[in-house]
Amino acid sequence: MFTYKLVKGILWLVSLLPFPVLYAFSDLCSLIVRQFYRKKVVRENLRTAFPEKSVQELKDIERKFYRQFCDNFIEDIKMLSMSKEETMRRMTFSGLDEIKKRHEAGQTLHFLYLSHFGNWEWLSSINYSMQPWGTSGQIYHPLSSDVMDELFIHLRGQYGGVNIKMRETFRRILQLRKEGKNYTIGFISDQQPKWSSIHHFVPFLNHETAVFIGAEHIARKVDAFMMYGRMSRPKRGYYHLEIVPMEDHPASVPETTLTDRYFELLEADIKEHPEMWLWTHKRWSRTKEEWLKRKGMRDYGQDTMDDDDENDD
Repeated sequence: MFTYKLVKGILWLVSLLPFPVLYAFSDLCSLIVRQFYRKKVVRENLRTAFPEKSVQELKDIERKFYRQFCDNFIEDIKMLSMSKEETMRRMTFSGLDEIKKRHEAGQTLHFLYLSHFGNWEWLSSINYSMQPWGTSGQIYHPLSSDVMDELFIHLRGQYGGVNIKMRETFRRILQLRKEGKNYTIGFISDQQPKWSSIHHFVPFLNHETAVFIGAEHIARKVDAFMMYGRMSRPKRGYYHLEIVPMEDHPASVPETTLTDRYFELLEADIKEHPEMWLWTHKRWSRTKEEWLKRKGMRDYGQDTMDDDDENDD
């Protein structure tokens, strides 16, 4: 595709710029983007998530968030030309020995709970740190733009990991299990599900929040070792992911236990560094009250609004 090659070529040239220059550009962009890009959504999310914080505290979080948001953009572009050595120096991991230990004991599937926290695109480089004993994979939702979708598939797959479309998740994981190799699959599970995919709510950041339970549901079926990824940013341009073991055998604990625990861990991380989470989505537009109403209408055979007609993200 000509357009894709053109866009990729231009971004590759931009990626050759040194980090100080790119971060100077990010600082300038954050001042501009903050004025128009989903400002009302960000402010409403912050206000309702942290009702105890003062106006000034919320403004400080907002300012830092937009800086992180723009940093993510230029850091993702930088992925096009970063060497393996620089990538492994800037994105580090701890706790991989826990995965290796389970693999050596015969458990070949490992699920890693992730979120839109810090720079989640850099996480696909975990495959570098797992070689030669393991392979990583990531679940993704195709983007509406064909050009950007192809670009991000390239970025996420360039480290040797497996890209798995969200709608094909269970089938592909069953295929990977048959291979008998060591696979660690990352699930970014903090998105808002469609109405038809809502089955569970959790208390999260001062809201009764609709959540995905797919990662835990599949893990129970395939006996995957469950983990949580705690991301930190030691300094600008450097990230670290600590792998926190959660459960060796998910089917041994009551349903939704791991989902609930994931959101507890994520909330604690967000409260410590709120600027690092993605605040631009209408995360709480689907309320439990509305869900119960729609569920009741469906139970009585009445029509409800179709998910595809909504545009609230």
